[in-house]
Amino acid sequence: MSGSTPARELLSGNQAIARGAWEAGVTVATGYPGTPSTEILEAAARFGKDMYLEWSPNEKVALEVAAGASLAGARCIVTMKHVGLNVAADPLMTLSYTGTVGGLVIVVADDPGMHSSQNEQDSRHFARFAKVPMLEPADSQEARDFTVLGLEISEKFRTPVLLRSTTRVSHSSSVVAIGSRRLPDRKIGFEKNIERFVPVPAHARGMRLRVEERAAALVAAAEASPANRIEWADRGLGVIAEGVAYQYVKEVLPGASVLKLGWAIPFPDGLIRSFADGVRKVLVVEELDGILEEHVRSLGIACEGRSRVPGMGELSSSRLAAVLRDLPGAVLSAAVPPSEQPAALVAQPPAPPEAADLPARPPVLCPSCPHRGIFHALGKFDVVVTGDIGCYSLGAFAPLGRLDTILCMGGGISMAHGMAKAGEPRRVVGMVGDSTFFHSGITGLLDIAYNRGNPVIIVVDNRTTAMTGHQENPGTGRTLLGEDTVEAKIEDIARACGMKNVEVVNPYHLKPTTDTLRKALDSGEGWLIVSRGACPLATRERLGSPRKVGQELCTVCKACLKLGCPAIELDGERVRINDLLCNGCSMCQQVCPSKAIGIASGECRDA
Repeated sequence: MSGSTPARELLSGNQAIARGAWEAGVTVATGYPGTPSTEILEAAARFGKDMYLEWSPNEKVALEVAAGASLAGARCIVTMKHVGLNVAADPLMTLSYTGTVGGLVIVVADDPGMHSSQNEQDSRHFARFAKVPMLEPADSQEARDFTVLGLEISEKFRTPVLLRSTTRVSHSSSVVAIGSRRLPDRKIGFEKNIERFVPVPAHARGMRLRVEERAAALVAAAEASPANRIEWADRGLGVIAEGVAYQYVKEVLPGASVLKLGWAIPFPDGLIRSFADGVRKVLVVEELDGILEEHVRSLGIACEGRSRVPGMGELSSSRLAAVLRDLPGAVLSAAVPPSEQPAALVAQPPAPPEAADLPARPPVLCPSCPHRGIFHALGKFDVVVTGDIGCYSLGAFAPLGRLDTILCMGGGISMAHGMAKAGEPRRVVGMVGDSTFFHSGITGLLDIAYNRGNPVIIVVDNRTTAMTGHQENPGTGRTLLGEDTVEAKIEDIARACGMKNVEVVNPYHLKPTTDTLRKALDSGEGWLIVSRGACPLATRERLGSPRKVGQELCTVCKACLKLGCPAIELDGERVRINDLLCNGCSMCQQVCPSKAIGIASGECRDA
């Protein structure tokens, strides 16, 4: 880094992590897109000439790729959201035993409040479970700094390091002091050592002992690290906080003494005891689970935490202020507006704010979304549909209403198989997206073929990883950096798995799509249907001329409204199509029984 005053840039937390990785000499960066972590690798792409970057098929593969690179001596980062760490848990647990050579930081972005996730999880549990250190940045500067620190810790203690971000840290921006140079590339070369890198039971028993020895050394290092610090102020109240919770504490309780934990796990017990001894009352403020409070109490230190601070949903300064109004010794900042809710209600996750003067807008598939065609076809059959994570999750809602379950990525396939094997009397249809199929659907499909299952599996292939912002995947024919590469064909993989009945449909052609689905359902056999139509937001191409409603022919039967297209509007007792939204897919024209919809008013053509 330069010896002069460092340059400063306004960066989001995700951009700052990418910057820190580049400055620290990372040469391998892998991940799977998932909000709120997606932008880390996208920001790192600006440094593509210095780093190998990839969107991996899933988080497990991403970690395994980085682990291999680390053992060869490279510095690496892996990015994922909290549910992705579930997928990567298998290699993580054993990588804790074998350890690392080149620094390896696993960035996991939690999503308190479930802004874009199917559940809330606290990834600190994984750090304790795997017995690896965890860093928690509170802002973009620390996101950059802790990425560098994590790589140093990883190499010094031969351990993977978890860096826990949250939605607020990942997506908020602040000024960051950055370095002007990157550390030089490292010498790459794996050194054989089967006792260290081959965890068969005879070796793993020794590894287990070394993990405990490392844990003790990590505690001592955390105690001395500047990432953890005491900020003495009024000694009547002392607050212990991690990550972004520290920011809320400083806003709400500016006069309180604070123990800020950036190197949060392993817990710096000596520092915690020293801080508790210096204040009259201890309050623990943390987002989601009461992990830190539980540990503070285990040290014999009386404290308050979950009895006041909510453990569900995302914290905020106003939410924290509301629950601390009557805390003895707490002097709240006058700058924090008082909550309009009583403290008892603030302990529950707040509902998303709604503008009183705007109508409610339920989430819907975009105009001309190809998924709409397959949902229309499914609506003609009495089937159970097990769904998955993606844009097509919106097919669960009215007016489409053709998705019955959602669990996890890849679950749409495996749940369909299990439901059918359990004896569900109706035909079962499993649905996944193209990126989800590559992520964790292939093994479920192989299970169906091998164990003679009979669900109909639909892969809605919109040629991109749409819900996270149109990232590439193994089926698009392009890498993260836009380079041409092999284009994996879902139908070819299905046949290789042993699926005998495989067909590709164009979901914009409603009748052929419905006929194919009927043939599959009537057969009583297992099927794989690829519903292939590119996401219009990704291609940015109009599919055809905007449609119009011929009012002289329209009977207001509302069949077109059942498609749930945002471009089709009911204006009093008139149906009309908003030509600013219509992308010309013609699905409304195909379902209109009165032939009232055409390219121009009164001009109705076959689609």
